[in-house]
Amino acid sequence: MNMNVRSYFLSVWKLIDPIYYRFTRLEHIVNEEGKRTIIRVRLTRYKGRGVILADGTVIHKNDVLLKIHLHNVNLLKQVQGYDSELRRGLVIYKSVRDALPSIAHYIQLHEYKDEIKGLIGITSLYKGCKRLGFETKSIQNSYYKFFKKLSFLPIDLLSTTTQHSSRTIPMYLFMPKDQLLQKYKHV
Repeated sequence: MNMNVRSYFLSVWKLIDPIYYRFTRLEHIVNEEGKRTIIRVRLTRYKGRGVILADGTVIHKNDVLLKIHLHNVNLLKQVQGYDSELRRGLVIYKSVRDALPSIAHYIQLHEYKDEIKGLIGITSLYKGCKRLGFETKSIQNSYYKFFKKLSFLPIDLLSTTTQHSSRTIPMYLFMPKDQLLQKYKHV
């Protein structure tokens, strides 16, 4: 996809994003300087199969999790000037890493902090997520996996620099709350 088409789609997406934001009940995560991070969140009840995380945390159906969403239009704007997939990946990694202390702070102040068991996200950008403290788990429901793959298609098309870039399969990302607070808690 050439740069002009990519810029046009990003402009349209920027117009649609506030509507999406309003209907999804997402909240911006702000850092200690009061600036919005690349992450938006909302509370959710987990609807998948039970999961046991590496630290022993068990997540059951209907447990309360903080669902994280990358603010894709801003993220794409940040990386659009880089031709290197490696450089783009590093920018995304750093943006998520820098937001995690603010997410920990958000949970510490949340009225449901005791009920929140951890973080959950769904992404196809999970390379390097283990270093941040996330675990990946496969999406078991094939219909939901197909829907997520389809919904990520515009992001994939806008973010790749090569025509035949390899597409990854969407995965769940989990991080137990205790691990998040231990690793990223504000001092």
